[in-house]
Amino acid sequence: MPHQLCHFPYLQEAAKPIYEADRHAKKELKKRVRGVRPIARRLEGRSDPEAAVVRGSCAAVRSALTDDGRPPLEAAGLKLYDRLSAITTSLEQVEKRGPCPRN
Repeated sequence: MPHQLCHFPYLQEAAKPIYEADRHAKKELKKRVRGVRPIARRLEGRSDPEAAVVRGSCAAVRSALTDDGRPPLEAAGLKLYDRLSAITTSLEQVEKRGPCPRN
């Protein structure tokens, strides 16, 4: 498609203010979850269920941090917020249930 007829550059230019706000939001969210890797490293030698849950949660957070969208079509900051909210909700539910009963 000739560049003059392509709508993507126009969409990209129109979405710049939204993209900048989304990028700033993503940066602020990333600040709040720094330090996930050291937590996972401290649990490397443990094999108990609690350590497995924490390692899984750390992996989910790290995965969420590296998952970017393709602006302007996908807002990476909103996607990160949704994924971190889901992880938080999951951890809160685990905390409400309490520790796993041991056999």
